Amino acid sequence: MLQLQQVSVAYQSSQVVKAISFTLQAGEIGCLVGPSGSGKTSLLRAIAGFEPVSQGQVLVAGEVVSALGVQQNPEQRQIGVVFQDYALFPHLTVGDNICFGLWRQPKAQQQQKMQQLLQLVGLSGMAGRYIHQLSGGQQQRVALARALAPEPRLLLLDEPFSGLDADLRDSLARDIRGILKQLNITAVMVTHDQHEAFAMADWIGVMAHGSLQQWGTPYQLYHQPANRFVADFIGQGDLIRGDMLDGFQVKTCLGVFQQPQHTGFDAGCAVDVLVRPDDILHDDASPLRAKVLSRAFRGAHMLYQLQVGDFAQGSNEQISCLAPSHHQHQLGEMIGIRVQIDDLVCFARTVNQA
Repeated sequence: MLQLQQVSVAYQSSQVVKAISFTLQAGEIGCLVGPSGSGKTSLLRAIAGFEPVSQGQVLVAGEVVSALGVQQNPEQRQIGVVFQDYALFPHLTVGDNICFGLWRQPKAQQQQKMQQLLQLVGLSGMAGRYIHQLSGGQQQRVALARALAPEPRLLLLDEPFSGLDADLRDSLARDIRGILKQLNITAVMVTHDQHEAFAMADWIGVMAHGSLQQWGTPYQLYHQPANRFVADFIGQGDLIRGDMLDGFQVKTCLGVFQQPQHTGFDAGCAVDVLVRPDDILHDDASPLRAKVLSRAFRGAHMLYQLQVGDFAQGSNEQISCLAPSHHQHQLGEMIGIRVQIDDLVCFARTVNQA
């Protein structure tokens, strides 16, 4: 349904999006995440037709809509857009906002479609209200219903939950995902919040400095990051020093780890090993001990910052551990830990990290 082939976007002489390629099948939801200035919104605008591409091409349902010398108008692309500020009309009722893009259809057909969409987004009975009478979450649902009303081939969402509180963002993201899946709508969302991306997406693209660092499933990005930037941006994690014993085993202060596939590093290579908080299990019976440096209460869990290694020799590292919150440990206490790394991720250690 959506295919990007080496798409670049430039403003004057500055290239803000650099040779990005990815594909979404019909009904799939993709999310572009990254820090501010990474180029994700510029890429979304190019897909919508608001910005021309300087290289490559954008295809929707197999049709080239953007390329050098080709710039199909936004209104011809059959693409719905939910803007960051919703862009709802305050002088119109909820029903009239939803019907805005249906002006060519008979009134009876408009009303029927509007009522169906209100029911779909959970706003039945609110057609006569005005926008200022709605909560932020309800306004977001109206914006979604209005974008879906013309039955677009593709839906684009630009930071759609940024103005909402954290709890509402998570629940609304799950609700909107359910609606899009029910309608088999292909969608692309831009966000800087990885939790929103995890709640919404089948595929996630991590962007930095205008380039696509990795395109993969949420599981792949978390457990198999392609580089240091993705490892640092997605989830929490610590990098500890390691030395390769062979292509499959690495020695660290937490022990020796191995995996069935070759790591890409040979014996003797100095590497950094990614350790996630959920790789570290609290176990009082374990001989491997760690010192509690700090702790943060997270409801059902406690996030501990731990110091491990040979303290006397100064060869120690810091790692995080997510333990059940009923395990109460004090700062400075030595606790038992057990390491369970299912996906071994190693990066070459640079000189200044030695």
